[in-house]
Amino acid sequence: MSEFQMPASPDVAELLNAIACEMVDQFGITRAEAVARINEQWHRQDLSSNDEIILHEDEYFWALFIYFGGEVPNWSRDANRSEWIPKPVPTRDSGYWPMPD
Repeated sequence: MSEFQMPASPDVAELLNAIACEMVDQFGITRAEAVARINEQWHRQDLSSNDEIILHEDEYFWALFIYFGGEVPNWSRDANRSEWIPKPVPTRDSGYWPMPD
């Protein structure tokens, strides 16, 4: 079973994995937290189509969009994000966190 909670096409599953990796790299969070944030973002979506709209943006875009709750004042890779406020982490009892191995 996938750590992501929504139905996803192979291309979307690959993107979701890339988003999680980008969030870990960009923000220094755990993969579990990245997955929880992604699950929270799209938990009621069916992303199983081969032409999903989310495929029109890359993992960098979605990592910032999800982590900062859509409030991204500067998309530059070298932007100073020290004063930006991330969206709160989903609570551990939210159901969005992946199951431990």
